[in-house]
Amino acid sequence: MDGTKAAGNGSAQLRILLAGPDQTDLAALRGLLLRAGAERLLIDCVHTREDTRLQLKKADYDLLLVDYPEGDGGARHWLPGPEGSEVGIPVVFLGEYFNHGGMEAAIQLAACNRLQACNGSLPCLGLYVLSGIEDHLKQRQHRTSEEMLQKLRHSVEQSPDLVMITNSAGVLEYVNPAFEKLTGYTSAEVLGQTLGILKSDQQSGELYEEMWNTVLSGKVFNGTVMNRKKNGETFVIEKAITPLRNPEGRITHFISTGRDITDQKKLESQLHQSQKMDAIGLLAGGVAHDFNNLLLVISAYAELVLDSLGAEDPSRRKIDEIITATRRAAELTRQLLAFGRKQMQSLRVLDLNTVVGEITRMLPRLIGEDIQLVFVPGVNLVKVKADPAQIEQVVMNLATNARDAMPQGGKLTIETSNVTLDQSYVQAHATVPAGEYALLAVSDSGQGIPAEHLHHIFEPFYTTKEAGKGTGLGLATVYGIVKQSEGYIWVYSEAGHGTTFKIYLPRVLRAQDAERRPQTVPTSPHGQETVLLVEDEAAVRASTSEFLVRCGYTVVPAENGEDALRASRDYSGPIQLMITDVVMPKMGGPQVATQLLAERPDMKTLFVSGYAENTVLQHGKIDVAARFLAKPFSLSALANKIREVLEPSESLVVGAASS
Repeated sequence: MDGTKAAGNGSAQLRILLAGPDQTDLAALRGLLLRAGAERLLIDCVHTREDTRLQLKKADYDLLLVDYPEGDGGARHWLPGPEGSEVGIPVVFLGEYFNHGGMEAAIQLAACNRLQACNGSLPCLGLYVLSGIEDHLKQRQHRTSEEMLQKLRHSVEQSPDLVMITNSAGVLEYVNPAFEKLTGYTSAEVLGQTLGILKSDQQSGELYEEMWNTVLSGKVFNGTVMNRKKNGETFVIEKAITPLRNPEGRITHFISTGRDITDQKKLESQLHQSQKMDAIGLLAGGVAHDFNNLLLVISAYAELVLDSLGAEDPSRRKIDEIITATRRAAELTRQLLAFGRKQMQSLRVLDLNTVVGEITRMLPRLIGEDIQLVFVPGVNLVKVKADPAQIEQVVMNLATNARDAMPQGGKLTIETSNVTLDQSYVQAHATVPAGEYALLAVSDSGQGIPAEHLHHIFEPFYTTKEAGKGTGLGLATVYGIVKQSEGYIWVYSEAGHGTTFKIYLPRVLRAQDAERRPQTVPTSPHGQETVLLVEDEAAVRASTSEFLVRCGYTVVPAENGEDALRASRDYSGPIQLMITDVVMPKMGGPQVATQLLAERPDMKTLFVSGYAENTVLQHGKIDVAARFLAKPFSLSALANKIREVLEPSESLVVGAASS
């Protein structure tokens, strides 16, 4: 190659077309390439596929560099023609996964084709171009890494979960803002401290030992930990601790992440408590129902024996004691039935202010003069549907409980108000639906309830009082009545700071006038009518039948519902009254009454049971409220109830006709 030719070739320009959507990136790459000298390179830039196609037709280029990010079909879709078939020059794709060897070969090919020979006095133009591209890719990779680090930093800083980084000794080197917000500690207060700063006395030491044994062995620890905030409050987090290793595999740091699940745990506890109370309620109600039948047999035969004894017989006192004991036992089972939500209710639409106002006039005699009673009635209180007698029992039980919590005197406050429970309240109290409620709050300034007892206070027979000073059924009865009334009860208490019970009863949207209480008609306990007695308990059936015969009635006995249908159809004479248990095998009392109503339309029905099932209340043709007698009952009460059903007063007849 002669000198002239070499000089000419050495001064020839390498024509490069840069294509890519990012103008800033292309400008930076162009600047790096021009380090070889502007007189040796001619570089044009285009930013769209169409401009690339037009520019390639417009001018002759030695090299096409396509700088396009990965994805969206890659850089190939920038080339004109299928798979770049219209491009007749070397092409280099710049991207994250570019082929370095292929790039070097394409650049050398382009440079050599243009220059034909190298000018020994000038640096190799191909190497200059290659070096510029490599610098550009390194800068972009560095920039990408910086951007990724920024994203990671922002993710950690803005994460709602706790993030902590410690050295291999467990000393904190970093905590994120979520840690500061939840624990109350600033980063300056905890950096240099160990994770033990959050240790709670309520968390067993075995868990911490397991935690460190796990991470020091190189494994990831996952678990639930109860920690302590700066102000002393405890919180529960779902924690994961991951060991971080250096390139040699040695553990240098630990990263701990945690999610606050305190509210979730509270909801789970509430749900578990509610399910447990339901299970206990079913058991208590079932036991009370069966026990009532036994009490009825005992009391019935005791009354029969008492009636057969002379007025001066010394055995009468012993029989009286038996009857008294059965009545006390009946009171206990009645409270169990209330807890199990199986007690018979006389529901009506009522104003809590009226019911509570009446009972507050009697409470001073119950709680004593050393306790100040304050009643704060709500304004325009919404109506609720409940049994007023049961509401009175609720207030009495809570007032008694408050009195016992204030042995040195204090203040008892009863308040009513309208409340609307929104979704935020529902999220914190899983079992309560949103809506409008009438709130009945009973607060005292007494000793308060220790935290370890709060989850058990509504359980039957659970009491913190001294032996002999409580049955443990007062609050259980309150709980059962509230739940049976489709309401909800919550207790708020701290030891030494008093207690507040809040009862939420759902609002009745369409209030109706309260029904008048049926009036008891004084009548003779004797009669001459025929009675169909339906009772599946043989002992109860026998004692009741014997008593009715003594009172002058003709008794047709039946041991269950199907037997009652047969007995009624086999008996040719009139039957004025059917006395039937509610729940029996094969066929229950309400179903028997419904079927016999068509066959004997003049026959009255009296329901007796240890509890009233919802199926009874669903029969609109049967007046359960006025024609129900709860077991166990005295025989005299049965005799009077029979006459009340068979000989209703004029007011009751008019009331029934109007309904």
